[in-house]
Amino acid sequence: MKNLSLEDDMLLSEMGEVQGIPVTKPTSTIWDQVWNFKARPDDLLVATYAKAGLCQNLESRSVLIKSYSAGLKLAEAMPSPRTMKTHLPVQLVPPSFWEQNCKIIYVARNAKDNLVSYYHFHRMNKVLPDPGTIEEFMEQFMNGEVLWGSWYDHVKGWWKAKDKHRILYLFYEDMKENPKREIQKIMKFLEKDLDDEVLNKIIYNTSFEIMKDNPMANYTKDFVGVMDHSVSPFMRKAARGKYCLGLCSSTQNAHFGNFLFGPRRFQGSNNSSNCQRAQTISG
Repeated sequence: MKNLSLEDDMLLSEMGEVQGIPVTKPTSTIWDQVWNFKARPDDLLVATYAKAGLCQNLESRSVLIKSYSAGLKLAEAMPSPRTMKTHLPVQLVPPSFWEQNCKIIYVARNAKDNLVSYYHFHRMNKVLPDPGTIEEFMEQFMNGEVLWGSWYDHVKGWWKAKDKHRILYLFYEDMKENPKREIQKIMKFLEKDLDDEVLNKIIYNTSFEIMKDNPMANYTKDFVGVMDHSVSPFMRKAARGKYCLGLCSSTQNAHFGNFLFGPRRFQGSNNSSNCQRAQTISG
């Protein structure tokens, strides 16, 4: 068990910045190492915005490109094929991933649900800045003043990149609605075959109900002293459309809706139905 105290060198409360994107201070300190990370042709990168369901979509057997050098060293030492996870926006992904034509899976989540989940994560994580009230955090979220920057820029940046690179763009809501179909999409993308027995085991083991009780996924054993589960569990509800439980004010909801549906739109997709589907993660 990794018992992290507030004296560890991964303290995140002081944020840094890379190319205008808020990142953890340790990440900005070693950014040259992150940027020069050497990807391999058979690497798989799984990317999401923070609290967009990454743990449920990929179990903890993969390696996170963490905010401190230990994560990089661990990734570099891994035998191929490697699976890595990141919250980096598309423009900050190390160029070697594009040069090696690596496969990438991106998962987007409804903005309002994502906001509420991220807010509660800030509340329970002792090494993240105090989020204040939900109203205060919502303003930071809309202004891109939270770790990993703007939700909108993040999901749209990856949406545009999918037409140029080997990126499978998935939606968290689809994975909740029909996990079998979405896992089959992933397997097809990875050019792998699964029999029904293995597929059903994956569906069972990656369900929220199972993973919320899995110490490898819920962080009740790792990061002791960092995450206060008495404030909020790491894995809360994984619910869709439950943002009203956190954005209970109609004024808040309208204000956030104006941010999402103002002049900003998903554009540039050659597939109008997919473009329309992308917009649904905002509403």
